[in-house]
Amino acid sequence: MGDLLGVAVLGAGHMGADHIRRLGHVVSGARVAAVADPDVERAKEAVAGLSGVSVHTDPSAALDAPGVAAVLVASPGPAHEEALLACFARGLPVLCEKPMVPDSAGALRVVEAEARLGRRLAQIGFMRRYDAGYRRLKALLDGGSLGRPLILHCTHRNVSSPGHFTSAMLINSSVSHEIDAARWLLGQELTAVRVLRPRSSSGAPEGLVDPQFVLFETERGALVDVEVFVNCGFGYQVRCEAVGEAGSARIGDEHTMVVTTGGRAAQEVAQDYLVRFADAYDREVQAWVDATRRGRVTGPGVWDGYAASVVAEAGVRSLETGHRVAVDLAPRPDAG
Repeated sequence: MGDLLGVAVLGAGHMGADHIRRLGHVVSGARVAAVADPDVERAKEAVAGLSGVSVHTDPSAALDAPGVAAVLVASPGPAHEEALLACFARGLPVLCEKPMVPDSAGALRVVEAEARLGRRLAQIGFMRRYDAGYRRLKALLDGGSLGRPLILHCTHRNVSSPGHFTSAMLINSSVSHEIDAARWLLGQELTAVRVLRPRSSSGAPEGLVDPQFVLFETERGALVDVEVFVNCGFGYQVRCEAVGEAGSARIGDEHTMVVTTGGRAAQEVAQDYLVRFADAYDREVQAWVDATRRGRVTGPGVWDGYAASVVAEAGVRSLETGHRVAVDLAPRPDAG
């Protein structure tokens, strides 16, 4: 196993366990060398069937474990800043799930810390950039055949939300993906946000503002609207339509299995983001492994993680106040 990239995975929950499976059985060129999670039994269950993996409760112990040459951070968001700074201190390349850091002040500290290194070490897990539909839409927009982009219409629906989900998390957890996707697709920063609150669905837990309608402005005059509805009850749906001066294009309507029986046809609807974006996660991690083995870092970086945190914070303020809130980004470090 000496020629494989040894990866320490921090976090063995829903996302972390899926990445452990991916590194162990799907992507090439890497192996799981260590796992850290406060729940030892959960970590052991996640690595069952994999050989040569050490299990720890302390993330630092996993980073320092024999054979570790890179890190995948899939722990809860509040733990990300400490993990990223620990990776930087050790010179370890790291793929960090979003949110990079939930608060913008902490995210900026990460940006500044990497800038002081004078080189990139971190890739942030905005996996939609690796989704086939999003990549086709990006190529179409960059090619100019739709003309100047005017509007992005986005839909983000979940079957149900976890018990700990708050109204703010619809913005800083769910819509954070649309924030990054919009910045990437349009090649523009988002400059202002307003969150509208329709009457909450009867299927939403008491006190949760769900759905929400989010409207972003961009630096070159485009608009991005997002319907986020995390207790829709019927499936996981992500769609995006770009409207330009010369045409439009929509992604997210791809068919899965269609079953025809008893005089009716029914189409499957994905129930989970790990199903809807399974291929995107596979491509993202494979690209990270390939680049890391070549001594490179590609994909979305710490500035993208910081920008998403700032925009999300502005969105939460708008949710709370009902007002349009401007987005105020710090100056970008030269090496950020």
